[in-house]
Amino acid sequence: MRDIGVDVRNPEGDWDGDQNCPFYGSLRVRGQIIEGVVSSSGMSNSIVVQREVTRYMKKYERYEKRTRKYSAHLPSCIGDVSEGDRVRIMECRPLSKTVKFCVIEKEMVE
Repeated sequence: MRDIGVDVRNPEGDWDGDQNCPFYGSLRVRGQIIEGVVSSSGMSNSIVVQREVTRYMKKYERYEKRTRKYSAHLPSCIGDVSEGDRVRIMECRPLSKTVKFCVIEKEMVE
């Protein structure tokens, strides 16, 4: 297993030969780290992560909610992720037209 340079827990699953895995394969991760909620997991090896941000509107003196969706690669060593789970994703090289992030950690609920 390789050190990816970020303080995350080691994944529990086994490696099945996926080269686009930051822990066992050759995919390098860099850039921003984003936390969000899984909104869709219907694709193979990919998920959609939604992040919600509150922003203050000075003109109206109120807050507004803004959401952004990110397509992210799901390595096999992370395990299965279902809708509603909180995950951390990190930027990597473009893996497809829309996938430019990779899941690095699934947050455990205690």
